[in-house]
Amino acid sequence: MADNAFAARPYAQAVFEIARATGDYRSWSEFLQLAASLVMDADLAKILQAPGADVERIAVAMADICREQLGSQAFAGDGARATASNFLRLLGENRRLAVLPDIAGRYEVLRAEAENTLDVVLTSASTVDEGQKARIAASLRQRLGREIRISVKLDPALIGGARLQIGDRVIDGSVRTGLDKLATALSV
Repeated sequence: MADNAFAARPYAQAVFEIARATGDYRSWSEFLQLAASLVMDADLAKILQAPGADVERIAVAMADICREQLGSQAFAGDGARATASNFLRLLGENRRLAVLPDIAGRYEVLRAEAENTLDVVLTSASTVDEGQKARIAASLRQRLGREIRISVKLDPALIGGARLQIGDRVIDGSVRTGLDKLATALSV
């Protein structure tokens, strides 16, 4: 939703500033992803939308779940854990818990810019081995001047080849796309 994306900006920026000050981008990413996954649960989403829902109490429960799930590996100290809990309480008070997926997404964009990284989704018709991933990452690193993180998705409908999604750009070298282009050219 466009409204959620707009509302998410200042929250994501605030979390990013905290993460930058502590140098702990990873823990905040994990925390935001987990919290976002909680509010995307269909049952919790219904509860959050219900009139009269005690969202502040829900925020406290979510903070407890996050603390339990992430354990001691997340955040360097108790102060950061308290800050994360307070962040959820603030979202609850402002009735913005449902915006968490957008906050997490915007935070990841800010983090990637700060770390000079780029997330790339490689969709392939067949399994991609580590050597192929490394060659693609090296080529993109040289071309784009950024550190590349590749995630792989399999899609047998591509028939062969691959599709790279780099932010909002798509490089499509799949056989399926080639066949679709050929069919369009022949039908004209």
